[in-house]
Amino acid sequence: MKFRGKDHLVWSLNNYLGLANHPEVRATDAQAAAEYGMAYPMGARMMSGNSNHHETLEQDLAAFVGKEDAFLLNYGYQGMVSIIDALVDRNDVIVYDAESHACIIDGVRLHMGKRFVFQHNDIESCTKQLERATKIVEQTGGAILVITEGVFGMSGAQGRLKEINALKDTFNFRLLVDDAHGFGTMGPTGAGTHEEQGCIDGVDIYFGTFAKSMAGIGAFVAAKEEMVTYLRYNMRSQTFAKSLPMPMVIGLKKRLELLKSKPELRAKLWEVATALQKGLKKNGFDIGHTNTMVTPVFLKGDLAEATALTMDLRENYGVFCSIVVYPVIPKGQIELRLIPTATHSLEDVKRTIFAFSEVSEKLNNGYYREQQVVPA
Repeated sequence: MKFRGKDHLVWSLNNYLGLANHPEVRATDAQAAAEYGMAYPMGARMMSGNSNHHETLEQDLAAFVGKEDAFLLNYGYQGMVSIIDALVDRNDVIVYDAESHACIIDGVRLHMGKRFVFQHNDIESCTKQLERATKIVEQTGGAILVITEGVFGMSGAQGRLKEINALKDTFNFRLLVDDAHGFGTMGPTGAGTHEEQGCIDGVDIYFGTFAKSMAGIGAFVAAKEEMVTYLRYNMRSQTFAKSLPMPMVIGLKKRLELLKSKPELRAKLWEVATALQKGLKKNGFDIGHTNTMVTPVFLKGDLAEATALTMDLRENYGVFCSIVVYPVIPKGQIELRLIPTATHSLEDVKRTIFAFSEVSEKLNNGYYREQQVVPA
């Protein structure tokens, strides 16, 4: 990308399959915008905001992720908040992963009943919280909703969907999975992390966004037909908001078509991701416990050093990536998060590892504490 007039190699975009600038996508978007304009259809889905294109996209999405029905959402973040709000009442209990995305946390905060958090990807902790939740719903007559993610976007770790689902042998609950990063990237066909782990039927409510692999706007929720019908008429963020514009819906149909028909895009993503992660580890970098394409790099340093290091990477090496510091991660740690895509090359990987090796050495030698970074 261009940043302040200079070209930079970017590792900060969730454009996993490279569809954002795909010529077929751009042509479809432009044609749909020319035919319908950006405003059509005017209104919420329940009123005047529906169309055959919205409905066929929902059918295609449901079939792809292995569910009976799906419901389009105008935005992912508010969609998840509203799904949680619609699914539970004060008699129900929510059990959720400690490292859940902010949209899940905000949805849980709206819950008027009990909520218990389990330690990240810790099945023993999840079991203990389910035991607590079960005692409560036995008294209230409510139910339990367990919430986790398919791919945790900061660490790159897969949620332990299959193992959580196995707890249904002991406990009675429904499982809601936010698979924003897994949809389109995980599984033999790209259907998601539930496909990757062989537990499609075990995920009761599947949530995916269009802002990542599909390089668009919006989201969807998929489940049994009865549940999706309920959500259509009870999700306040959709009932009282305009539906997705027609050009985006038609463009999303093209994106889904390419996602399904061009497995080489997903293969290229994984080729780049594998080369990046192997190269980083070979050069002594700590990439945590990622088992997906999301690639964190953990270093030691304070906020000032982190700021100087990323400026050095950007200005003097032409490498642009996201930085994570306290309070998201513990004090004294720096996380640089790399997002591989199908548009990256193996040469990009080599260039990045070289740059990381140099700035890491500078960091360890105290350069960023003692010297002011000056752009070349």
